[in-house]
Amino acid sequence: MILLGCSDQSVAKDRPAYNAGLFYPKDPHEIRVAITQYLKQADIQSPQQKPFGIICPHAGYPYSGPVAAYSYKAVQNFQYDAVIVISPCHVDYFEFASIYDGDSYETPLGSLKVDKNIARQMVSDDKFVRISSKGHGIGMNGRAEHSIEVQLPFLQMTLGNLPIVPIVLGTMNRNVIQTLGQQLHKVAQSNNILIVASSDLSHYHSYSDCKKIDQKFIETLQHFSVDELYSKLKAGTVEACGGGPICALMIAAQGNNADQVEILHYANSGDVPFGDRSRVVGYLSAAFYKNSNKKDKTMKSSDDKSRYLNKDEQTFLLQLAEDIIDACVRKKPIPEPQNIPAICKEKRGAFVTITKHGQLRGCIGYILPVYPLYETVIEVARSAALKDPRFNPVKPSELKDLKVEVSVLTVPYRIDDPSVIEVGKHGIIIKRGFYQGLLLPQVATEYGWDRETFLEHTCQKAGLPTNAWKDKNTEISIFSAQVFNRETLE
Repeated sequence: MILLGCSDQSVAKDRPAYNAGLFYPKDPHEIRVAITQYLKQADIQSPQQKPFGIICPHAGYPYSGPVAAYSYKAVQNFQYDAVIVISPCHVDYFEFASIYDGDSYETPLGSLKVDKNIARQMVSDDKFVRISSKGHGIGMNGRAEHSIEVQLPFLQMTLGNLPIVPIVLGTMNRNVIQTLGQQLHKVAQSNNILIVASSDLSHYHSYSDCKKIDQKFIETLQHFSVDELYSKLKAGTVEACGGGPICALMIAAQGNNADQVEILHYANSGDVPFGDRSRVVGYLSAAFYKNSNKKDKTMKSSDDKSRYLNKDEQTFLLQLAEDIIDACVRKKPIPEPQNIPAICKEKRGAFVTITKHGQLRGCIGYILPVYPLYETVIEVARSAALKDPRFNPVKPSELKDLKVEVSVLTVPYRIDDPSVIEVGKHGIIIKRGFYQGLLLPQVATEYGWDRETFLEHTCQKAGLPTNAWKDKNTEISIFSAQVFNRETLE
């Protein structure tokens, strides 16, 4: 039996409050006075709904404390059993998410115990999320990470000395972030937790430039697309030192139907009386809530007939895809859809497939439900025609020979037993480490594959050996798709 941390109380591993007296007061009374004042000044109505997660800045209290108070005021009247705090790492670099391997984090207000049961549940088979001291002690530059530590007195003042799961993300590797988000999603389904993403926004621009860059971040966050936010962070068009933690929180939120984000407050370091407006840092407080209009469950099967699109709804989406392809190929304005069916406004994953004389000409899609369905179809139809890296962009002369097909997806879910896969009904996602591949349900039907052949070809699509699906370290997820084209609608 392997025990997490130290079972002997005499050798308990407690992380000291390294940054007390630096980023926040060392004296307990001063901390209480400061946070009480910040909470009092935070002009926010008590939310009727319990937040699933929050974004909080992590600079020195005189700068970001008044902004962080908005997020903590939003959660202070609700009950949680534990809090997961995720931060970036400013003092070290490592290719995984590090859950503290000790017993507690210390602050001048007392000790916060690590919830080792939830910590164990968080560990991933691919080692992207692991229990470690990395990022929690003194880093390579001789400093200790502050981004978790500064959140803890706020937690103690608003929620009490709850158990915590401190996680330091040492990289912006997308696979690590994706795995962390999936593990958060998993533990949030079975535990009453709050997730805190610790992050500042843009750094060291002028006051006016900072506000412009941060406004782009806020607009992107409100789109609630992890892909869009991650790509903009990597490109540098938006900035957030805790961008990885925020993306992981969004993935977890999506998986738990908490896809409504409320911007609680924004400011930057130039807004404080003593702030230098020539080089400022942006701060944001935001809260994630469950969509009360959705059922609090993941659709795992297209057998749920209430989730099917009827013929009129299918016709609307197919016509939309065809119109988008025609317009973008001819370089005409993209048509604005009218009379959008209600179900097409729900967030859904979808693919658009283009064939020419029976041969694939383009296929692009979103697996996860990140946009309203009609917006997803607009985006992937345009991308399938012009941006599929396997093909040249479609030419106007080809349009008369194209066949368009739309696949509306259910939410993928992981399986442990490949025998549950039904050929013709399920699509497959194979993932191991950095490698991932997906095949739609209709591919197996078109080629006459059995289940094992379908799994082998999905492994090949992922760049893995054909027998990789048998490896215990390979993740297999499945989804269903409602597939339609002009022939099926006749």
